[in-house]
Amino acid sequence: MKIPVTLNGIKTILDAHADESLMKVLHKNGCPSVKSGCSTGFCGACTVLLDDKPVAACKIPAGIVRDENIVTLDHFAKTEEYSIIMSGFQKAGIKLCGYCTAGKVFSAYQILKMPKLPTRQEITDSIKALSPCCTDLETLVNGIIYALHISNKRLKRGK
Repeated sequence: MKIPVTLNGIKTILDAHADESLMKVLHKNGCPSVKSGCSTGFCGACTVLLDDKPVAACKIPAGIVRDENIVTLDHFAKTEEYSIIMSGFQKAGIKLCGYCTAGKVFSAYQILKMPKLPTRQEITDSIKALSPCCTDLETLVNGIIYALHISNKRLKRGK
C-alpha cells in the first residue's frame, strides 16, 4: 500500500502494509531515532509527533496516517523547542540514555505548548506513564519546569 505523508517536512510516500506499525515503517525509511522498545507504547523509544501530538509509533497502524504530518526526533532536534527542552534537562542534571529520549522530549514539548503555565502536579500527571529508564520522575519534572522558564524568558525578550 502506498501511503502519502509529510515526513520531517518532506512530502513522501511510505510503502507499507496497512496493519504494519508506523514504528517499523519509519525505521525502514531511514528514521534512526524511532527505536523499537517495548512495543506496548510505554517506553517512549518510538515516540513521534503525529500532527504535532506525541504518539507511540509502535501502536499506530501505518494505514491510518495517510496525509498526516509526522516528525521524528531526528528532525525535531534541529528546532529551537528542542534546544529549550535540552537546556532545561541539562539544568536539572538529566543525562538521557538515547533509548527513551523521544518520549521524554516530545512529552516535554507537549507541555511547553500548553496555553497556560501548568502546575507541578499537572506536569507529573502528564509524564508519569513514561519509562523511568535514565532519570527519575521528579528530576524529569524539574527539567520540564526549567524548560518552561527558559521558554518564557525567550518569549518575553521577543526571541
